[in-house]
Amino acid sequence: MIELNGKKYIPLQDDTDNYVIIRTQNAGVFAGYLNSFCEKNKVAVLNSARRLWYWNGAATLSQLAMEGVKKPEECKFPCEVEQIKLLGVIEIINCTEQAKKSISDVPVWESKKDD
Repeated sequence: MIELNGKKYIPLQDDTDNYVIIRTQNAGVFAGYLNSFCEKNKVAVLNSARRLWYWNGAATLSQLAMEGVKKPEECKFPCEVEQIKLLGVIEIINCTEQAKKSISDVPVWESKKDD
């Protein structure tokens, strides 16, 4: 752990090993590469991130992080953003390669008039 200006930071390995799912207090659930996390302020920065708005085929976030989704055509994951800062982080779960591929393979969901 590194302390800088009174804040504690967890040093990360390279981007290939830290694909995670993050649940926030108010903004929802996201998947992406963990760039940084400040435990004191509960703020994380994710790279190549997708909001996981609705999923089907996994009962919990833990199962989603381990196995991915079983029904990708029924999931609603909008487009990926280059980077996002997430406030109010309450859960960070490391993903398996299987889950990472499954999440990445879900087609980009776009709202339609009848949604």
